[in-house]
Amino acid sequence: MRPLRYSINVTLDGCCDHRAIPADEDLHRHHVGNLTQADALLFGRVTYEMMEEAWRPPAPPGARPEWMEPFAQTINVAKKYVVSSTLERVDWNAELVRGDLDTAVRQLKRESGKGLFVGGVKLPLALTELGLIDEYEFVVQPRLAGHGPTLFAGLSKHVDLKLVSRSEFSSGAVAMRYEPKRS
Repeated sequence: MRPLRYSINVTLDGCCDHRAIPADEDLHRHHVGNLTQADALLFGRVTYEMMEEAWRPPAPPGARPEWMEPFAQTINVAKKYVVSSTLERVDWNAELVRGDLDTAVRQLKRESGKGLFVGGVKLPLALTELGLIDEYEFVVQPRLAGHGPTLFAGLSKHVDLKLVSRSEFSSGAVAMRYEPKRS
């Protein structure tokens, strides 16, 4: 069974709005490493549309620094599954996931491979409620944003986690990986 891994950037005060997170070369290199540990990406509609707008080629000349290109190339070629009841169709190496989320994601996890990778805010909340995420990574940025959105708002029960690794970046950001404690 392939694991489902979640990663998100978050400020010290809990904001996970991508516009509040500074981009740097170390962080992009780290996230390329995350993406290469997965056979496919799992996105909700909002995250899929945001990623497609930002990373689908062609990028206008000078639109982004050269150090962002490995991330752009990696996410561009990745297989993507999009959970949405409102989108009629997707492309960009993507396939729609319909029906019962629990059943659909369990089926994806049963397929052979290195793993699945999920990003975003709302879909990971639903996946956490279903107990389907095998690893959480929080990349905590040394910034106070003063606004939201925040992670896991409305979670119905506590999820206890066990720290499995920690990495520090020159920016002062810290990536912490956790696994759910299983009773």
